Amino acid sequence: MFMKTYYLVKPLLPWRIRMFGRRWRAEHRRRAFAEVWPIDAGSAAVPPRWPGWPDGKRFGLVLTHDVEGEKGFERVPQLVELTRKHGFRACFNFVPRGKYQVTPALLGILEDAGFEAGVHGLKHDGKLYRSRKKFHAKAAQIRQIMNEWGAVGFRSPLMQHRLGWMHELGSEYDCSTFDVDPFEPESDGMRTIFPFWTQAPNTKGFVELPYTLVQDFNLFKVLREQSIDIWKKKLDWLVEQGGMALINTHPDYMCMEGSPGRDEYPVALYEEFLSYVRDNYADKCWHALPREVSRYYCAKLPAECRNTRRRVCMVAYTGYETDGRVRRYAEALARRGDMVDVIALEGLSTGRKISMMNGVTIHHIQRRDHNESSHWSYASRLLRFLFRSSVTLTRLHARNRYDVVHIHNMPDFLVFAAWYPKMTGARLILDIHDMTPELFNNKFKSSLKSFYVTGLRVVEKLSARFVDHVIVSNHLWAEKLAARSIRPNQCSVIVNHPDPEIFAQRQRTRQDGRFIVLFPGSLQWHQGLDIGIKAFAEFKKRVPNAEFHLYASNDMKHTAPLKNLVRELGLEGSVIFNDLAPLDTIADIIANADLGVVPKRADSFGNEAYSTKIMEFMSQGIPVVVSRTKIDSYYFDDATVRFFPSGDSAAMAEAMYDVARDPILRESLIRHGLEYVKRHGWDQKRKEYLGLIDRLSTVQFKGHDLKGKLSPAVER
Repeated sequence: MFMKTYYLVKPLLPWRIRMFGRRWRAEHRRRAFAEVWPIDAGSAAVPPRWPGWPDGKRFGLVLTHDVEGEKGFERVPQLVELTRKHGFRACFNFVPRGKYQVTPALLGILEDAGFEAGVHGLKHDGKLYRSRKKFHAKAAQIRQIMNEWGAVGFRSPLMQHRLGWMHELGSEYDCSTFDVDPFEPESDGMRTIFPFWTQAPNTKGFVELPYTLVQDFNLFKVLREQSIDIWKKKLDWLVEQGGMALINTHPDYMCMEGSPGRDEYPVALYEEFLSYVRDNYADKCWHALPREVSRYYCAKLPAECRNTRRRVCMVAYTGYETDGRVRRYAEALARRGDMVDVIALEGLSTGRKISMMNGVTIHHIQRRDHNESSHWSYASRLLRFLFRSSVTLTRLHARNRYDVVHIHNMPDFLVFAAWYPKMTGARLILDIHDMTPELFNNKFKSSLKSFYVTGLRVVEKLSARFVDHVIVSNHLWAEKLAARSIRPNQCSVIVNHPDPEIFAQRQRTRQDGRFIVLFPGSLQWHQGLDIGIKAFAEFKKRVPNAEFHLYASNDMKHTAPLKNLVRELGLEGSVIFNDLAPLDTIADIIANADLGVVPKRADSFGNEAYSTKIMEFMSQGIPVVVSRTKIDSYYFDDATVRFFPSGDSAAMAEAMYDVARDPILRESLIRHGLEYVKRHGWDQKRKEYLGLIDRLSTVQFKGHDLKGKLSPAVER
């Protein structure tokens, strides 16, 4: 709203007042962004499968010029000659509906000189993205102009950008973004110094080339720098990191002769930059036009290997390190080059407000205490997290402008923390790990018809309607939600398959003669750990060297009764309670176990709650004994797991003993389990999830089909 108001009144404001405002804002933001401007160390991460620059060159150099008005247009021939004199080429971006006319003769001169012409918006008025409907109409005009000029590249005026809209332009590449530039009206940087791919929902897309050196007007007129030291410092760093040095300057502000005007700087400063590059990095530099960089990128990287740069934030009332579902999504995005933030509980990173893990930035905003004595105390902590996550998300979105915000339940109402991103165009996903009304009914032993649970169903429906898409963690729940809360065609099912990057099969390292029975997960009543402990007591009578290891959070409400049961059965020293372990660690722990158990109750919430740990056991070649519940019978059969009747501890003990004593049964379960993981692993669902993020990030005009509308150049 502020920027719309500014561009509305800008023509009425005297130049001195405008500059005073810009300089005041720039000084404030220069201090605020001191840690990341002009150099943001986080933007140096080399994209996945990056092929390097041609001929082994250390870095790429791209020169671009935006021509805003008549004065700049008249200086184009002089700037062409100056650039050629120093042995360089550049791309000139022209405004089609500006105060000058781009002629075929000028375009021919540029092409003959080895230069390039690009399209710079439609008008230089800051209104290109004012509304989706108007952009759709303007995009048709821009496509026509690009065809007339033979141009394949685009840059928005004022560096405004809506990458999700710009597929309509049909360009091969765009240059409207930057790695970091807090002085632009839209200052959400992409935090990368490399080209990246902006995928459309179909096979098309375009290459994004962010500029990485501060623009000339900001440097010399807004920040009032008297030298090119900042350009030199950033260029030296870009060379060291092997990134792309893309600079954008304006002939409008270059004084070619005489004394500079109030909005000009001596062109000698730009010449000094060219000389610095030539004299220091001529042998390390791949100097190219933007279209050459774009085509090199597409030629070297097949579509499935191209790094994207979606901006995604996740919100989850969980500890990131131990939550496989949240980590699987976040790290899949990070591995393809996307920028991912997660707002979560402290988890295992107590004391650190911000941490990094596998390319994901985690913001820890609240501790998790596992001592909820009533549903009201639990609700108060959730409401506190809602408030804190809303504040944090609003602050982060103001800086990063996320494409998608992915909110994980519980609770469902966390989606309302994303009110500001939604209001400003971000798309929202609600990921239902657990059915909240059913879980609360089971957790607190209340009636499904109670006021509390009825209210949760209302919240569930409102939350589902607030978002753009809902992901559900199993098919049974998807059917139930479709009947009561979710709109048609709004839902996807993504089961908790283990991420092969974390749960790649490990080698067993333990050779101590013990027989380890393992359960990692929560100790809530529906998990049936009391049944499991009673079964283990019988099992140990027949397998004396057995131990039962449990890995769970230190939740005294659920742990204390189980420890009392262990003492009653005389199993101290044989049933061992361990703290919850990170996923990377738990995979090693599973690989060194002998048997996994899942003793859930079928007469509770557990009857329809999918057990992630089953496939985690399978991924490490560990046989599993599983309670026969509705959900596990839906996904598994007797060839993959050893079932027993739910709630029957004697039958569970017998099933455990069958697997322990029968090597043929054991090897069969291991073999079929590994085959099941291979067939139903995360790889396919990962592609579906990434495709969902791309679809949500690409906002098409209603009734407009991109197919057949874009130029053939972008269908690579």
